Amino acid sequence: MDALLYWLARALVAVVQALPLPWVVKLGRAGGAVAFALDARHREVALRNLAMCLGAEREPEQIEAIARENFRRIGESYACAIKTASMSTEEAGRVLDLSGVEKLRLTHPDGTPRNAVFAVGHFGNFEMYARTNAAYPDHRIITTYRSLRQPGLNRLLHQLRSRSGARFLERRTEAAELKAAMHSGRAVLGLLADQHAGDRGLRLPLFGHDCSTSSAPAIFALRYRCPLYPSICFRVAPGRWRVEYGDEIATHDNGHPRPIEAITTDVNRAFEAAIRRDPANWFWVHNRWKPGKWREARSAPQTRGDRDGQ
Repeated sequence: MDALLYWLARALVAVVQALPLPWVVKLGRAGGAVAFALDARHREVALRNLAMCLGAEREPEQIEAIARENFRRIGESYACAIKTASMSTEEAGRVLDLSGVEKLRLTHPDGTPRNAVFAVGHFGNFEMYARTNAAYPDHRIITTYRSLRQPGLNRLLHQLRSRSGARFLERRTEAAELKAAMHSGRAVLGLLADQHAGDRGLRLPLFGHDCSTSSAPAIFALRYRCPLYPSICFRVAPGRWRVEYGDEIATHDNGHPRPIEAITTDVNRAFEAAIRRDPANWFWVHNRWKPGKWREARSAPQTRGDRDGQ
């Protein structure tokens, strides 16, 4: 079964990558529209999330219109992620703009490279985060992922992502490799932090409602003493994207580490502002406000010598 899934998926990838990008956009949006009509479970999740977060300022018809467009955008993003994975760096640069690069502090005062941590989320074609090499040619993009249960599909994902030049590390089995990459001093670490973090997450508000939130960006920025930035991928036109780097999120106050809870709250605020700019650009189909038992923030962060992990 695993081999069959691999070859079916590979055939689908080959077809999508053979099409012109405008056709891929239309195909993805059509697939998203079909999913909105047929996938009742995720449609209900999206409508419930949108009503809870934006219902006080939008009419019901507007909420449904955002949800419908959100499904089209998600279909477009996934289809385009397959297409853009086949692009060279030059080709990707023609459909991707970068904004806010001047905000990034990627060197020490003496000019030597330093690490940076980006808090990223499921905005737009989020696979384009791995194609932002032009902003920091002296650094290596690092990100983490959780492997799928099907080895064949994992292999296919690695093949798709290999052209980006970024390094993808399995968060549960490659902690040592991540630690070594951070000790190199040339790592740009992107961490997805906009989804339900389970019982290990911090109880923090997003759109005024508590949710389980990953503290990984704050922990890594504190542990390796490097700057932390929110990074958002906006869809600016069909088949075109812009990755924007937000203002640096302070990790210290008067030379002392800020509480992890305070830093992570600022990450959520940056995400909320990005969602409000273009509500259809986010991943509303995810059960972000899933109830559960969530931990409180630690009184002091782990230091560079402490155990690595998320």
